[in-house]
Amino acid sequence: MKKYVMELIGTFFLVFTIGMSVLAGGSGVIPPLAIGSILMVMIYAGGHISGGHFNPAVTLGVWIRGNLENKDLLPYMLFQIAGGAIAAVFVLFMSPAAAPQPRNLSMVPELLAEYLFTFALVFVVLNSATSKDNAGNSFYGLAIGFTVLAGAFAVGGVASAAFNPAVAFGISIMGMSAWSKIWVYLVANLLGGATAGWAFKGLAPEAAPPPRVSAAPQTNP
Repeated sequence: MKKYVMELIGTFFLVFTIGMSVLAGGSGVIPPLAIGSILMVMIYAGGHISGGHFNPAVTLGVWIRGNLENKDLLPYMLFQIAGGAIAAVFVLFMSPAAAPQPRNLSMVPELLAEYLFTFALVFVVLNSATSKDNAGNSFYGLAIGFTVLAGAFAVGGVASAAFNPAVAFGISIMGMSAWSKIWVYLVANLLGGATAGWAFKGLAPEAAPPPRVSAAPQTNP
């Protein structure tokens, strides 16, 4: 249960930071920097407990890669989505005057952008935090946080840059994205995470030791 609670806490602060930094009037580089930073520090805070996924797409990729037990797959995802939903409620309570308007984005570019950077995010997670070739490193959290930061800057003009189904539920609850678009995130993000898991297994089969619960850097070769 501890690892599930850690996933809820980490996802909560990720979605809470997204909501507050955007709805509180943040603009320019501030929201992407805040979002990438909170993801980084929460991964460092919780990686040794749960692996620091905070994202159902990451959990799916880690599971396909063989680093998460079958029994943990659904609970991880449910607790992550719950954390995002709770965070959204907190944001709405703390910013009652905010009235966000869902962006009118072109579906195909948004779908493609969400897929590509979710793939990139999960691929970075698998290679920096689960590969025995990078065992014991201290850069994994920075690498993962900066992937989200880069994605927000790169495709923020054509997509909501969620890269995370739990974030998608959170921004939908907050009114930052229309509920009718939730399928875009579910399809693109989960497919991106799955593709990254398969790509890792194909490119680095020698770096895939027996299944482990955590996606945190391994201490043994």
